[in-house]
Amino acid sequence: MANENPNANLPPELRALKQHIGKIIAGAIVLAVLFTSIYQVGPEEVGVVLQFGKYERTVTPGLNYKLPLGIEEVYKIPVERQLKQEFGFRTGEVGVRTQYMPDTPDLIEEAQMLTGDLNLADVEWVVQYRIHDPYQYLFKVRNAEKSLHDMSEASMRKIVGDRTVNEVLTVGRQEVATRVEEFLQSLSDEYELGITIDQVVLQDVNPPDAVRPSFNAVNQAQQQRETLINEALSDFNRVIPRARGAAQETIQRAEGFALTRVNRSVGESDRFTSIYEEYILAPEVTKKRLYLETMTSILPNIGSKIVMDENGNSVLPLLQMQPNQTRALEASN
Repeated sequence: MANENPNANLPPELRALKQHIGKIIAGAIVLAVLFTSIYQVGPEEVGVVLQFGKYERTVTPGLNYKLPLGIEEVYKIPVERQLKQEFGFRTGEVGVRTQYMPDTPDLIEEAQMLTGDLNLADVEWVVQYRIHDPYQYLFKVRNAEKSLHDMSEASMRKIVGDRTVNEVLTVGRQEVATRVEEFLQSLSDEYELGITIDQVVLQDVNPPDAVRPSFNAVNQAQQQRETLINEALSDFNRVIPRARGAAQETIQRAEGFALTRVNRSVGESDRFTSIYEEYILAPEVTKKRLYLETMTSILPNIGSKIVMDENGNSVLPLLQMQPNQTRALEASN
């Protein structure tokens, strides 16, 4: 009776299950080992393997093997993917028409910052970055994403705080984004985040809602002022050069007239001097020559002269001998 088989009183199904339970346990262990030892790393990722919580190695994309049952653990880091953090707003749904989440007190507080001239501005921006060193990203700081978020906000507040509200809202936006990118990259390198900043984009910059109407009125007044100044400069550039040109033309004309008169006077003076010298040498000849030259220049301009006999009755017959003068006389009458 002591050697009686203890399984004899068991139903056949339980006896069969008890016989195969070892195989079932062994199979479960094999499956657990397989599922916990083989893993795949995506094409944009690298795998960081920890052994009992300590860094062991970094593996490349594809199928890889690790020690099973929790001995080794893998963190997949997207090193080839561009990541982003949003500040002052959050994207709710990305599609044909991007939907943004409604403003909350936290987002409003995150966006509001003080400018260098003690004005408030609502600044919304995006930081685009990549992970270039997975080891630093995982182990050099406690939470790299949170650290980057805090450093981004601190960098933006520092750069905006050094500029006026007009610079931040208008002409200085690109410079602000560039300076924030440079400063944020220097902080990331200093704290060894293992992150490369690709770009900082100012999404939207506006004055707070409470002062926006007043701010728009000031901007409108400044734009009107600039318009009036530009119109005045346009009139100045149109009228003043023309007046200067006319004045210069008058001056040059006067200088030309003066030069002409001076040259003519000098020429006449020299001519008179030369005639006088000739007159000293030959008075009669010179006098006669001067008389003839004078008559030659005068007589052609005085027309024909008719010398009448005192017994003459009429001048009409003589006028018929000068048809050209007759027609001129009739035309003048």
